[in-house]
Amino acid sequence: MRGMRGEGAVSLASGVLFGVGLAVAGMTRPEKVLGFLNFVRGWDPSLMFVMGGAIGVHALAWRLLKGRSSPLLGGRFMVPTRRDLDARLLVGAAIFGVGWGLGGFCPGPGITSMVTAAPSAALFVLTMLLGNFAAAKTEPAIERALHRPRAASR
Repeated sequence: MRGMRGEGAVSLASGVLFGVGLAVAGMTRPEKVLGFLNFVRGWDPSLMFVMGGAIGVHALAWRLLKGRSSPLLGGRFMVPTRRDLDARLLVGAAIFGVGWGLGGFCPGPGITSMVTAAPSAALFVLTMLLGNFAAAKTEPAIERALHRPRAASR
């Protein structure tokens, strides 16, 4: 039980630090994100520095931890093994990109922005949750339809 509390405390601290980082970087302001995504009028390239910083931190952490047999606070590393691109991944990425472009939020900044009680953040999170619910309910039927054997041609 004690280890679980420690993991929870580290998870909470990591989440708070991530949220503060998003706010400081301007990722919780939709106009900042939309300014980055708009190459035609008033492009704001400053979020490239945020991405560069994130890539640098991840590269350093990966280098320091890649030789370990297990994480500091977990049972095992969860590294993806699939390398293929399937329709589910591509459609999901497209929906994510459209939502990000229309709303100016992606999930992390959207949830972080909830503390401001901004109607746009609340609307985004609500529609994100509805989309997740709809996907979970429709995915089995879609999978069955995609993998249904086709009738033999005559």
